[in-house]
Amino acid sequence: MRKICILLLGLCAVLPAQAMEPIQHWVTDNGARVYFVPAPELPMVDVRMVFDAGSARDEAHAGLARMTNALLDQGAGGMGADAIAERLEAVGARLDTGSRRDMAWVGLRSLSSESHLQPAVEVYRQVVAAPTFSERDFERERRRALVGLQQVQQQPGEVASRAFHAALYGEHPYATPSEGTVESVQALERDQLRAFHRRYYVARNAVIAIVGDLDRARAERLAASVSRELPAGEPAPALPAVEPLTAAGLQRIDHPSSQSHILMGQPGMRRGDDDYFALYVGNYVLGGGGLVSRISEEVREKRGLSYSAYSYFMPMAKRGPFVLGLQTRNEQADEALQVLRETLARFVAEGPTEAEMDAARKHITGGFPLRIDSNSEILEYIAMIGFYGLPLDYLQRFNDRVSAVTGADVRDAFQRRVQPERMVTVIVGEQPSE
Repeated sequence: MRKICILLLGLCAVLPAQAMEPIQHWVTDNGARVYFVPAPELPMVDVRMVFDAGSARDEAHAGLARMTNALLDQGAGGMGADAIAERLEAVGARLDTGSRRDMAWVGLRSLSSESHLQPAVEVYRQVVAAPTFSERDFERERRRALVGLQQVQQQPGEVASRAFHAALYGEHPYATPSEGTVESVQALERDQLRAFHRRYYVARNAVIAIVGDLDRARAERLAASVSRELPAGEPAPALPAVEPLTAAGLQRIDHPSSQSHILMGQPGMRRGDDDYFALYVGNYVLGGGGLVSRISEEVREKRGLSYSAYSYFMPMAKRGPFVLGLQTRNEQADEALQVLRETLARFVAEGPTEAEMDAARKHITGGFPLRIDSNSEILEYIAMIGFYGLPLDYLQRFNDRVSAVTGADVRDAFQRRVQPERMVTVIVGEQPSE
């Protein structure tokens, strides 16, 4: 039976869902917001509880949110990590946890029959609401985190990313590295994790996303069940606004690597931004479309300066980063950076051609169904929609809104929102000797 359950869950991960049902929404009695999509084609259920409990809430204790989330499934409700794993394996279910700057989550995948789902939910509920945070687990996770941080220091890409966020966001909570630093992780105390969990893992700070073989009545019972042990609590306060950059900045970090990692950017846009679709489609032309993008054409194809060159917007609760990046040989770093800057400035000034716009719209809309062709992908989308308060018809209208973007829209949005002369730039690699 155990093998059959695991096989079915693996099959559910790859089989496409049929036409997606509209998102249904309600609020539990203790204040958790629920977003549900029925998917009766496969005998499975996916649940994700998302909390406004990412590293932006770390304050002076970098790494606190990440470590709190990592310890949830290491002991809860009187069960150790082995007991949790064994009870889930017995019914073919599995957990996943994770955290980013804005959010932290705990997910459950289970077969939908009550005989499988109920035992899985009992374990899941304890993991979310009653983690143990034992001293032994805490010290083990701290050691693991410190080893990871030592490895990060050896990876030029990670060094660049940390320096980039620090330069971009300054004193804003988004500057905090999610994994923390060696010093901050060494200073963490177990009681801080318990306090963080009590404050942020509460119903009014939670979104529950459900996709699967349930009707509305069962989904309501499931949402109430997984959240019933959570105190109502209060939502996390709004994060401060991200201030625009006032001047350009360049930081060179010496690192013993043959390749230089270059990141350039500025604060970009938030989720639900009025300019989202114009910036999104425009960025596909600029650097998000792989080998057919402007940046790749100029940096890689014409000059052979980098195998991979790109740009992207990362919308968040507040203005997430707009990033342009590449890797190149150390001796080519300045030349590659100059091409990157010139390509961006020209795109902002002139905008895309109609041929580029037509190709971008067709590629984005043509590929969109593949991004929601499984229950797990739908789950991620509706969790994002709920967490950021996007319209319930966001997915249904996505392609229409992409198709409506014009070249003039892109040019206008980029000229208002992107300032090539005020970019933070970080170069990590072996620096030329003076």
